[in-house]
Amino acid sequence: MNEQLAAGSGTSGILLAIVGLLVVAVLLAAFVWGRRIKTREPGPPRPEDQPRLPESGPVGDVVESREPDEFAPSEQRLTPHEVDGNGSESRRRR
Repeated sequence: MNEQLAAGSGTSGILLAIVGLLVVAVLLAAFVWGRRIKTREPGPPRPEDQPRLPESGPVGDVVESREPDEFAPSEQRLTPHEVDGNGSESRRRR
């Protein structure tokens, strides 16, 4: 009985080697296929192909000047609803 079990392990070793070779072959084929696809893709854009700012500068740029909120010194912290304007008031400079 021991001889039959030992004889079966040789065939399983060959099967494992074949499966291992198949896995390696699939990985190599996937690598080659990926390289071929990568070579067909266009390269990165050149510096002269990049978008440029217009001569007049950025379009739609708004310059704002906000007035600082001055708080009277106190022992208690202010809650958000106690602050005037909640930081949303601004003055536009033209």
